[in-house]
Amino acid sequence: MGTVALSSGNLTASDRQILRTVNAGASSLSFLGSSFIVLCYLLFRDLRKFSFKLVFYLAISDMLCSFFSIVGDPSTGFFCYAQGYSTHFFCIASFLWTTTIAFTLHRTVVRHKTDVEDMEAMFHLYVWGTSLVMTVIRSMGNDHRHLGGAWCSSQTGRSKKAYHFITFYVPLWGAILYNGFTYFQVIRMLNNATRMAEGMSDRASDGRPDMKALNRWGYYPLILIGSWTFGTLNVIHDLIEPGHKIFWLSVLHVGTAALMGLFNSIAYGLNSSVRRAISERLDLFCPERLQRWLPANSAKSRSTGQESELVSLKVQDEH
Repeated sequence: MGTVALSSGNLTASDRQILRTVNAGASSLSFLGSSFIVLCYLLFRDLRKFSFKLVFYLAISDMLCSFFSIVGDPSTGFFCYAQGYSTHFFCIASFLWTTTIAFTLHRTVVRHKTDVEDMEAMFHLYVWGTSLVMTVIRSMGNDHRHLGGAWCSSQTGRSKKAYHFITFYVPLWGAILYNGFTYFQVIRMLNNATRMAEGMSDRASDGRPDMKALNRWGYYPLILIGSWTFGTLNVIHDLIEPGHKIFWLSVLHVGTAALMGLFNSIAYGLNSSVRRAISERLDLFCPERLQRWLPANSAKSRSTGQESELVSLKVQDEH
C-alpha cells in the first residue's frame, strides 16, 4: 500500500514477492467488500439515509484505497507518484470517515441533536481537505522512485519516514482515540437508558434488540487498531533501525492494513438493513422453495422489525 511505504532494506527478492502477493490478495478482498457496499447503496433506495450515506463515502474511500494498492509496483515516475499519493490520500480519507460516523452517533444519541444532516458539506471539507493537506505535507521533499519493493516507496532516509509517520500514523491514532472515546460514551448512555427502561417496564426484553447494536458498536474502534497496530510497530522499528526489516512483521503489516476495507465493509455496511434489502429482492426473483435454503432469508426473519445499527438513527427520519 502507498501508506505502507516499505523500503527494500534487507528483504530478499523472494520476500518482496511474498509481500506483493499478500498485498494484492488482501487488497482485492477489501476492494470486493467495499464495492459490494457501494453497489448496495446505489441499487437499494431504502438504504439512502444519511447515516448509511456516510458508510457509502467510507466504502468509496476504501474501494479507491484498495484499487491503488492493487495497482502496486509501477516502474515509471508518473505512475509511481500517482499510486503512492492516491493510496495515501484515500486511506486517510477512510479512517476519517469513521470519525464522522462516530460523531454522528454521539451527536444524535448523547447530545440529542438532529442537525447532523446539515453538516454533510462540513464532513466533506473535513475529510477530503485533511486528506489533501496530509498528502501534500508528505510530498514535501519526497523523491518517489521504484525500489523493487511491493509498492512505490519514498526515499529511505529517516526524515522521509518521519514525514510519513507524522502525516499518516499520527492522525490515524488520533482517529482511533476519538472513536474509542466517542463509542464509549454512546454505549454507556444507551446502557443507562436501557436499564432505566427495564426498571420501568415488566418486559425486560424490550431493550435486547438495542444490545446487539451496542455490541457491534463496541467493535468499531478495534477495526483500525487491528488493521494498523502491526503497521505502526513496523514503521517505528524502521525509524529506529533503518535498513533492517523484520519479515514476519512486514507480512502482518501488509496483510492487516490491506484488509481494512474488508473489515469496514463487514462491520459498517453488512448490517440488518442491507441484509433485509437483499432478502426482499430475493423474494421477488427467487422461487419460494429456494428461498428457504438461503441464509439471507433466515436473516430477514430474525431481523424483521429491527432497524439497522446505523440506519436506525432517528436523525435520518427527522423532518
